[in-house]
Amino acid sequence: MLVKKRLGRRSFLGSIIASMAAGTAGLAHGQASQHSSGPSLPRWKNKPPGSTWGEFGADDQLGRINLLTPAKVRQGAAEIRAGRSFCLSLPLDYPGENVANPDRLPPRLFAVVGKDGQPIFNRVYRDAAGQPTGVVSDDAALLYTQYSTQWDGFPHFGAVYDADGTGEKVTYYNGWNASSMVPPANRSGTEPWARYEGSHADALGIETMAATGVQGRGVLVDLHAHFGRTPHPVTCADLLGIMEKDRVQVERGDILCLYTGFDRVLLEMGKHPDRDRMFNSCAALDGTDPQLLQWLTDSGVAALASDNRAIEMLPIKPPRKSQVFAPLHEHCLFKIGVHLGEMWYLAELADWLRGHHRNRFFLTAPPLRLTGAVGSPVTPVATV
Repeated sequence: MLVKKRLGRRSFLGSIIASMAAGTAGLAHGQASQHSSGPSLPRWKNKPPGSTWGEFGADDQLGRINLLTPAKVRQGAAEIRAGRSFCLSLPLDYPGENVANPDRLPPRLFAVVGKDGQPIFNRVYRDAAGQPTGVVSDDAALLYTQYSTQWDGFPHFGAVYDADGTGEKVTYYNGWNASSMVPPANRSGTEPWARYEGSHADALGIETMAATGVQGRGVLVDLHAHFGRTPHPVTCADLLGIMEKDRVQVERGDILCLYTGFDRVLLEMGKHPDRDRMFNSCAALDGTDPQLLQWLTDSGVAALASDNRAIEMLPIKPPRKSQVFAPLHEHCLFKIGVHLGEMWYLAELADWLRGHHRNRFFLTAPPLRLTGAVGSPVTPVATV
């Protein structure tokens, strides 16, 4: 079983965490939720220690995105003072190659083929007299949804767990199990990317998140200002100490963004990443710190994003026997319903916020409304 024993509850919020009342009205404020309106029995009899399954209903598929209520959107919009916007996405052909993850490849573009078998690219259309009437280009893309700036959906990370009392099986957030995940067909003899076509998340697909619009108040913690490019595993004590020094307050329903400087490292490598720099640059959260995981539960953050590869320090060093290989992913995506945003481009926003003694902004970050996908590219926009 991948799920560990329940963590001891200790509050590390202290004086730096403001009132968590904002947004607690949740669904009462009219936020769309992916669960039934009437009473519904949970699909699970057991829930993992430390999880919040059922917090938003037995059939919930949104998790903490439910906290992005109209009140939280207004809070975020109130942070717009200068009227300046920042694109928080890397170019989607970064990081380049497949060093960051050998299973994911850069995007490929193809010209759409017309009914005559010719590419629709710089294609001149003509009338009956042969006179040009227009030029058209059209393309298709082969895109690994979690190659670059992205949201991890809940089906991206689950656990082997006995949720219904019938034995351990593949299980995801809020007790949804593998029966809601349509497996791909095996088409041998094709290119690797085309071999397993037809996979589909019938529940927890990224389109449920996209349908909400994903707008609210972003809060940025500048880890780079304190650790530089040192590959430091950030503990709960580290994080809260930095937040206190920088006067950062996180409230329930905020989207927490962590700037480490890793985005600039990626850009400096120019799509030819060096493995040592890729895996040994900049701070990341210490997913093995139980106090940090508990803080993520207690703080009520609606989502968590960073400019680095995985938000948490991976691989874990040294490896630990029976250790979940990505404990923060398990805690957020499987246990408490917090979407994870990775490889966001936060550098320019972080510089501007620090230069103006601010750390809050209005964030818009919907994923692609791609039905059945387990993750998605995203082009987040911060407005200050």
